[in-house]
Amino acid sequence: MTFLAIPFPTIDPVLLSLGPIQIHWYAIAYIVGILLAWSYTRRMARQAHLWPSEQSPLTATDLDDFVIWATLGIIIGGRLGYVLFYNLDAYLANPAQILAVWNGGMAFHGGFLGVTIAMILFARARSINIFSMFDLIALAAPFGLFFGRVANFINSELWGRTTDLPWGVIFPNAGPEPRHPSQLYEAALEGILLFLILRILSHSTNALKHPGTVAGCFAILYGIFRSLVELVRLPDSQIGYLSFGTTMGMWLSAPMILAGMLLLVYARLKARP
Repeated sequence: MTFLAIPFPTIDPVLLSLGPIQIHWYAIAYIVGILLAWSYTRRMARQAHLWPSEQSPLTATDLDDFVIWATLGIIIGGRLGYVLFYNLDAYLANPAQILAVWNGGMAFHGGFLGVTIAMILFARARSINIFSMFDLIALAAPFGLFFGRVANFINSELWGRTTDLPWGVIFPNAGPEPRHPSQLYEAALEGILLFLILRILSHSTNALKHPGTVAGCFAILYGIFRSLVELVRLPDSQIGYLSFGTTMGMWLSAPMILAGMLLLVYARLKARP
């Protein structure tokens, strides 16, 4: 059924070259995702009626300041997460490469942990309800997830297993067989669908009035969606499959699901009279 496969679109990973300086689509994806998330959180913060005591957990000024904290958390956490979870031996052999982020190598779970630490420190410094802050940032996280996965597709990386489905894609650096476009699966599930579910929770229920509820749902749903895609996504070659055919992505998603459940239990207990 190879004749039904979709050839990979001709897209140069480098958007623009200015002499020795190259601007990659991947970098643009990070910038656009962060800017859209910042804009969306500012908009959500203005809707005071959605929040406990009719007051947003963060002001517009707080959100403007937190953009820098979040960006550092994403970059530092994402990079260290990739180094520690996916390719530690190679980086121990050549530590200077840890700083070479332009060569690729970022992990969502590391970025998630980095942003979480940034939120905790920022909330303590500004006396902000940390669980409401978790909720607010969770609402906007799908923007970054969507654009990041689209950038993975453009870079022809993190592709899936071979498939005979009609939407299989022949990636230029993955051999002649059509493969699952797992990056686009994640963009659809972790970006579009997750955003819509969280939007329904925030605007059609009283979820935001019970701090921790939206963040808990985000963690659970991301972990589930990521684990489902891992069933068809090819694991990193230097790691391969782990016990019982699992992958590193599945193992890293499991604590997220557990943390999300604990957040929901906490929110439920706090909601009781």
